[in-house]
Amino acid sequence: MARRATWRIPTNINARLHCCNNGCSRTVTNLSENGMSVSTNEMCSPIDSQFEIIIPLKEETLHVAVKLIRSVKTDSDSNGIGVELLNPSQKYINFVNDLLFVL
Repeated sequence: MARRATWRIPTNINARLHCCNNGCSRTVTNLSENGMSVSTNEMCSPIDSQFEIIIPLKEETLHVAVKLIRSVKTDSDSNGIGVELLNPSQKYINFVNDLLFVL
């Protein structure tokens, strides 16, 4: 398995996933300029499916197009998915860079 090209920033961000004509609240557990890990109980979409993650900010909302690249199932309730960002906006890149300054 290839190593990640960028560092991941640990987070605990509430977000909404919009896939399969459904929306559900989930938690982004880490992110980078290229991808995210999201905690979820289940995922109805197959690998390589595309959907949107919506991240509410103080004064605006980020809409991030992603592709599902990994589904992680464990024996506990901490299942999750890994997504790759599709053409992240400059607003998203700025958001990630701002998080780096907080660390």
